[in-house]
Amino acid sequence: MTGERFKSWAALAAALLLAATAADAAADVAHILWKDLRPPTQAIAEDANLPMIAAKLPDHGETLSLNLQDKTIQLAGYALPVDREGDLVYQFLLVPWTGACSHMPTPPPNQIVLVTPAHPYKMKEAYEPVAVTGVLRPGMEKSQLFILDGVSIVQSGYTVRKAEVASVDSMPDTVTLPVNSPWNFLDKKKN
Repeated sequence: MTGERFKSWAALAAALLLAATAADAAADVAHILWKDLRPPTQAIAEDANLPMIAAKLPDHGETLSLNLQDKTIQLAGYALPVDREGDLVYQFLLVPWTGACSHMPTPPPNQIVLVTPAHPYKMKEAYEPVAVTGVLRPGMEKSQLFILDGVSIVQSGYTVRKAEVASVDSMPDTVTLPVNSPWNFLDKKKN
């Protein structure tokens, strides 16, 4: 009986250690917002309630926030596929509003994250709202984006590789399009 009791205690100890490790890992994840990816000194576009675009910024949005470098983060946004096969996506751009990069002006690089999922992500549609969890690395990357009227080169300011990706129903801080925008049909934000 002592051998079985020891095995039971060992199994219980292993389960508790695993649970504690998972809790520690979850506690180390920084839940960030899009504003955390730009330097605090960078103003947001407030004119006409339009989303922030690179052309309006003195540095074209190339100034990155380095205080989150190599930290595990979670950020919600809209996924725009870069590399896909059917409904499986191997790489995508995470952007703060629907229509960004393909139907509307491209956000500044410090508001675009190039994401490589740990496993191919099954995406229902472009601009699907997702939450990405992984290690954030600042650094400019260029991606070819295939859109209806050709190819566009999009520069992202951050990457997250081996990311965990989950579909979400609501977005905490994405940009809402102005009422008079012709692209309102793309805004999937649920109120």
